[in-house]
Amino acid sequence: MAQKLFHIFRNTPLGRETLLQSIYFCRQMGVAPKVYIPESTKFLMYFENDVVQVDLDASYLNDPDTAVLHAEELLKEARIEPDFFRPKNYTASTLPDVPTNFEFMCCPRSVSDLSSKIGLGYIGPRVRRIIQAARFPVLITSPVFKPWNRISVFFGGSANAVNALRLGIRIAKITGMALQVYTQAGKKKEETYRAIVRENGLEETLNSVLDRWRFFHKGRLENNLYEVPHDTLVVMGAYGHGVIRDIMFGSTMEKIQSTISNNLLIAGPKYTVVG
Repeated sequence: MAQKLFHIFRNTPLGRETLLQSIYFCRQMGVAPKVYIPESTKFLMYFENDVVQVDLDASYLNDPDTAVLHAEELLKEARIEPDFFRPKNYTASTLPDVPTNFEFMCCPRSVSDLSSKIGLGYIGPRVRRIIQAARFPVLITSPVFKPWNRISVFFGGSANAVNALRLGIRIAKITGMALQVYTQAGKKKEETYRAIVRENGLEETLNSVLDRWRFFHKGRLENNLYEVPHDTLVVMGAYGHGVIRDIMFGSTMEKIQSTISNNLLIAGPKYTVVG
């Protein structure tokens, strides 16, 4: 069975850009898009330890008579056979259940607020809940379609950063693209981070795809982010803070996602490493 990326289609110009980004990701990764054209503004996602109700804004229901046609056109242009998700189970008549057995999911930075309200540094609470609960990585797209031709992993040494590094290595192997690693080290020695990689058995496989490992010992992270290429897919890990607080990316991650406009692939605390 082919691996799938779940995509919620918004039948607007910005929604077109997001679907184009999903299509590009799928072609690079060898996975197939599963496109959902919602008929209501709410649906449920049942995760192992959480149920997330996703509340869409009305633009997701825009011009329903042309939505399927527009999505099909974009998929066929990419020589991808359209595959649409149609809910079979409903918690209520207007509350469809969406499965969570996908390998990836694509989200804009927010799925529940009008695009005019979305700032670069704003990731909506529903997207954060999905990241917190999902065993799959979540692709958060740039505002407009932006191809990428390399992989960049931000590595701070935590367990979630190790998972993100594994994910980045996996993507580099599948795509054949070069991998870059970035670490805001400050006064810490580079060997501290390299030792973590060795301890997790990743040194050899990392070296097989690594183009460069850039350590920042000086300067603010926000300023150092200028060194990150605009045409790279940024891979990061996020961590959870329990049921009271939704999802906190940590100070480093918050700075990264609010500063750069690259496509982000985020592995949350429940992400299950594949390969």
